[in-house]
Amino acid sequence: MFKEMGRASQAVLLILCVLRTVKAFEMEIIPAERIVAQIGGTLILTCNTTGCASPSFSWRTLMDSPLGGKVRNHRTYSTLTMNPVGVVNSHSYLCTVICGERGKKEKSVKVELYSFPSDPIIDISPSLVAGEPAPVICKIPDVYPSHHLEVLLKKDGQVLHEEYFLYDDSTNTETKTVTYTFHPMAEDAGKEITCVARLPIADMDFEPKERTSSQKLNVNFGPQNTVITASPSNSPMEGDSLNLTCVTQSNPPAQIVWSKYLAEESIQHLIKNNVLFIPHVRFNDSGRYICEVINLVTNKTEEATVNLVIQGAPVITELSIEPSTTVQEGQNVSIQCSAESNPPPKIILRRKSDNADIGTSSARSIFLPSVMFQNGGDYECVAENKYGNSKSEITLNVKYGPKNTMITVFPAALKEGETVTMKCTSSGNPAPVISWKKKKATGESEEISKNATITIHNLKSQDLGLYECEAYNQFGKEEKAVELYVQARLEEPDQMIPFIIAFSSVAAVAVPAAAILIYVSRQAKINGSYSLVKALRLKV
Repeated sequence: MFKEMGRASQAVLLILCVLRTVKAFEMEIIPAERIVAQIGGTLILTCNTTGCASPSFSWRTLMDSPLGGKVRNHRTYSTLTMNPVGVVNSHSYLCTVICGERGKKEKSVKVELYSFPSDPIIDISPSLVAGEPAPVICKIPDVYPSHHLEVLLKKDGQVLHEEYFLYDDSTNTETKTVTYTFHPMAEDAGKEITCVARLPIADMDFEPKERTSSQKLNVNFGPQNTVITASPSNSPMEGDSLNLTCVTQSNPPAQIVWSKYLAEESIQHLIKNNVLFIPHVRFNDSGRYICEVINLVTNKTEEATVNLVIQGAPVITELSIEPSTTVQEGQNVSIQCSAESNPPPKIILRRKSDNADIGTSSARSIFLPSVMFQNGGDYECVAENKYGNSKSEITLNVKYGPKNTMITVFPAALKEGETVTMKCTSSGNPAPVISWKKKKATGESEEISKNATITIHNLKSQDLGLYECEAYNQFGKEEKAVELYVQARLEEPDQMIPFIIAFSSVAAVAVPAAAILIYVSRQAKINGSYSLVKALRLKV
């Protein structure tokens, strides 16, 4: 009996053991319940079972729409792969598992979709012009659902524009575009335009929900605020170096051209550089200088000007004689002197010789009507101011015919047989040529010498007569004469001594000659002789 009871207990234990080793029939879907998937990505749903050796799987949507994926069954699980995920996959998916006599089980999972695959794309012109309208275009590619989309446009952190798509009813992915027009300013150069796109779906867990893109602004502007600086100043001393620097604001950098106003509003172009360097300034560098800046992109120009005034001691720029430095007596002559300096110079134009009175001695010009030979000589121009003075000379050469022709006879009282010297002098420019002639008994003149001085040795009666001196040059001639003759025989106690008296035909006249001869005769009779050395000095 006890043996039968033992066998019965073992059988119960065996049944209990078998019951314990058989698992319950269960199923699950992985991922469970609610799934957020990005359109264009890959999603795999897995339906897994336990407690069933040979399960049978099937997949469907609750709305009996197409699955939009591929099913693969395995021994204890089944997969539904959606690659790529599309809008057609926005469903609740039901997995059904049948395990023979153990029955059937079902579970579902909801698939929710979104699309926010990439950062926004900003489209701005690479070459904006300050003050002109500039469109900014921001594109958000393949967004879904777009009615949640928010777009902000910012400039350097400051919001320029906001746009929402609350009423957009798109049923598929779309690229959304936001366009905004603004007016960039010069100070916007280098700043950033940022497009911020947000897809804030509160009950969907995905990242990122915000995407941004930025682009730096290249704003072309100017030229503007153009100024010129002069170093050391715009009133340098004559001879100093000078830098003129032109500064402007421009993007792209402006082309700079220096020029200077000349007489009658004409312009002289100098260099194409922002710095104009003059190593040694001169007075003629004074004037108005222009810096012209040109932006070839904006096609705009701007100018700045500076007036240069060079200071220093005077520099004589002109000392001239018109019509020429060599003139003929009787012509009208003008002597001009010019000088430059700052402050303006005092100019004195004068003749250097002390014995010449030319009228005005302190002026910039001297006018000499019908110039005379006395006006010839060296003229001096003096220019002076507080920084110093400058001098210059010029010579006026006056050409004229012979003047002041004069004959000198030595000795004045002559005896036959002595030596007589006659000298003829004359002034003129050029120096006159002097020649001597002697009147013949026939009345004709015979040239006897081309020297200014003639000497007669051993004076004889045939040497007596009228002698003529002629001075000439290309501007004229002048003649003078002197006569040598025997006065008379003078009575002496034992002899009569002949005297030869020389008279100038210019200075001698009949009455004075007769008086002199009577006086000489009386003195000779008293003294026996008389010298005319002191009595007669015949000069012309």
